[in-house]
Amino acid sequence: MQAESDLGAEAERIKASGVLGEARVRRLFDYLVTSSLAGQSPKEIAIAVDVFGKSADFDSGQDALVRVYIHKLRKGLEEFYASHASAPAGTLTIPRGEYRLRFAPDAAAPDTSAPDSSAARPPRRRYERWYKAALVVLLVAAVAEGVVWLRTPQSDLDRVRASPLWSAILKDDRPIMIVVGDYYLIGEVDEMMGVKRLIREYTVNSKTDLDNYVLQHPEVADRYMDVGLHYLPIAAAFALRDVMAVLAPVNRRVTVVKMSDVEPGNLKTADIIYIGYLSGLGMMQDFAFTGSRFAVGDSYDEIVDEKSHRSYISQTWARILGPPQPGNSKTYNDYGLFENFRGPGGNTVLVIAGTQDAGVQQAAEAFTNPEKLKEAARQTNLAQPFEALLEVSTFDGVNLSGKFVLASARNSSNAACATCKAANNQAGVK
Repeated sequence: MQAESDLGAEAERIKASGVLGEARVRRLFDYLVTSSLAGQSPKEIAIAVDVFGKSADFDSGQDALVRVYIHKLRKGLEEFYASHASAPAGTLTIPRGEYRLRFAPDAAAPDTSAPDSSAARPPRRRYERWYKAALVVLLVAAVAEGVVWLRTPQSDLDRVRASPLWSAILKDDRPIMIVVGDYYLIGEVDEMMGVKRLIREYTVNSKTDLDNYVLQHPEVADRYMDVGLHYLPIAAAFALRDVMAVLAPVNRRVTVVKMSDVEPGNLKTADIIYIGYLSGLGMMQDFAFTGSRFAVGDSYDEIVDEKSHRSYISQTWARILGPPQPGNSKTYNDYGLFENFRGPGGNTVLVIAGTQDAGVQQAAEAFTNPEKLKEAARQTNLAQPFEALLEVSTFDGVNLSGKFVLASARNSSNAACATCKAANNQAGVK
């Protein structure tokens, strides 16, 4: 049937655009496409079991998982039609209160009726020269449009790669190093030298840091030991996926390393992309905030705008550790921070960070999205060092949406010096 054919074709067009993002949203979309083509409108429990792998006793009254992802899918469809011309046949929507896709044909249709044969025809000779002139104009316009089309990025990823932010890295000839902020864990031992608990010291991000820390705090020398354990935030995987998609055409070496394994010389010779928590920046923290209007507050869950003296505090831990909240639909805020500046060797340094997972993930999504990049470009020049703070609306660990609090130029005059200082300190150079 034509309606089903149009629905399937439009679904393929949406999937090919890449606008749906994370895997769970794509699985939900595929499931609704299959159900809708079969004329079915599945229940919430069926989606929870079939799409998200929940058990048959899943309680939708206590867990809003399905509703959260339906909301994300609706937002994805809205973003698609906001940035893409609709298909001639119509658009896909998810009706409120239903779990199915509805294909809405466009109201306007081309007029295919035959012209009135009785209408008077103008004399051919009288208008012949006008036909030729119009034909020349149309040919010139077609050629010009073709040239513009060839020079215009044809996909969302092409538009992202063509932005001043990413083109600087893509056109460079330096190696690219993606640094993932890991947490170095210290083992606290008992009298029998058995590890009784794991400790995180924010200033200790490697065995060398631990050795220096013990020298400065001899009272812990008998209690702290290196156990060779690290862990990464889960958001790093999603952010890495978004960044690697942008870097895919790069014809040079791209390496991914843990922050605790970074050598000081890397800070000068490679283009650096940091992904992770603010608390995982390690040796990069000093020069990431030199020339910045932002600073880390009393905890790494707080970002302070030193120009406005306003603090932005993640509500993630308060939500997790605080008393139970009535209802299941309350959202809470997290924050993402993006920094773009030059290292001491003229290399590009990008910092994609956040107070918690949602902030990291949203910062990566925003700066690998053409519409978000355009929004940031309205506030600052993306071809120059800049920084941006994003507020993320979060539900149950899922970032629902993000908005720019601000994006502004960054004072890069001292960044290179700070980079050298950080590298030299790490290497033990006075």
